[in-house]
Amino acid sequence: MKKNLLIANAGNISAGKSTLTKTLADKFNATPIFEPVSENPYLADFYKDMKRYAFHSQMCFLSQRLKAQFLLTKETGIFIQDRTIYEDAEIFAKNLYEGGFIEKRDWDVYQGLYQTISSLLPSPDLIIYLKNSVPTIKKRIEERGRKFEQKIDDKYIEDLNRLYDDWADNLSKKKGRKTPLLIIPLDEMDYLKNPEKLDQIVDLILKKLKKKGEILKGKN
Repeated sequence: MKKNLLIANAGNISAGKSTLTKTLADKFNATPIFEPVSENPYLADFYKDMKRYAFHSQMCFLSQRLKAQFLLTKETGIFIQDRTIYEDAEIFAKNLYEGGFIEKRDWDVYQGLYQTISSLLPSPDLIIYLKNSVPTIKKRIEERGRKFEQKIDDKYIEDLNRLYDDWADNLSKKKGRKTPLLIIPLDEMDYLKNPEKLDQIVDLILKKLKKKGEILKGKN
């Protein structure tokens, strides 16, 4: 059975996806779906040796994301998701492939699996892109304090940010797309430092969802 409503938060490392996921889930009495970082046994090793563990780590994330998306097809309700399956393949894995960390034959296998299975899954009703500058992301990574993230190369973050901006730009221009995109510039709309900004974000969400947003209006 298909979900009633799915809002997916997208954004770079430490962009604020988990925080917004929890905040919106609390506000709308929705079910949060968090990124299973702790369940990826390759992640810490990946940041130490990207070439060796890139493919393994991305396949693990893809598997976890596909499982979560599949389970959503059997549930009903309001769901707020921390990161989308599209980002795994079209940004993170792509960045590793372009950087030479994933070999072409592995990339082809990965893409074949992603394209086949993702085409069978329901799309989110709204994607929220949390846009941050590189300095803000680096500051958030430092504040979050995950040991394995502290030595991430600046170029890796910059490349991801570039791919995110390109992805969002292409998604907004895509003809006949099923999923609307809402871009939130968090450098300017930091609702944690300025709580009044959250009401503005909620208003933007409701406007983007149009008729589908009616299900949320009685819950905020």
